[in-house]
Parts: sequence; C-alpha cells; structure tokens
Amino acid sequence: MNFKFAHNNFNVLDLEKSLAFYQEALGLKEVRRKEQENGDFILVYLGDGITPHQLELTWLRDWDRPYNLGDNEFHLAFTVDDYDAAYEKHKAMGCICYENPSMGIYFISDPDGYWLEIVPAK
Repeated sequence: MNFKFAHNNFNVLDLEKSLAFYQEALGLKEVRRKEQENGDFILVYLGDGITPHQLELTWLRDWDRPYNLGDNEFHLAFTVDDYDAAYEKHKAMGCICYENPSMGIYFISDPDGYWLEIVPAK
C-alpha cells in the first residue's frame, strides 16, 4: 500500500477575496471547482502549475464568522526562486506576519489568518 499527498484544505470566509490573494501573493490558479447543487458549499482547488499538489479552498454558505485557527501552529510552505523579489512583493501587500532572518525564511498570512511559509529555493 502506497500513499501520496493529494491536497491540503483551508476553509475560507470570503472565497473571492481568498482566490484573489492566492493569485496575487503566490501565483496559484484555479484548476477545478465543485459546487454543491443546493449551494451549501463550494470547493476550489488551486495549483502552482509545476507540482501536482493542490490547495483546496472550502467556502460554506452558512458559515458567518472567522474560523478558529487555535494557536495557528500549522502552515503550508512554498519555495521561491527569487526570494528577495517575493519578500518585497509581500511586504508591499502588507501580508508578512513573521520573519526569521537567521533561518532565511518569512511567513505571510492569508485573509483568514492561515500562515504560509516562504523559503528560498535551494
């Protein structure tokens, strides 16, 4: 038996705002969408166009408050080929939430408060 990663999921409060953020901040694009016939939920899968891994954004129609992320001690990590340019872009967007210069990494926060680690490509 072999298991392999398929996707990660984040539940989002404002789907359009989240889609715009992920496109602008990380260049992720919608690769597929599933909408429940009765409108209860929408699932949107985002991809980077390079790897098979996807981020699933789930929007729930009846959810009316920010998601409780607990201590937010989880994150997704992204490598980037031009770390300095990415840093400047995210700084201009105002989404950098934590920096660790000694490790050479920083984190950005999406509209729902999920943390995304930015790591220079090796």
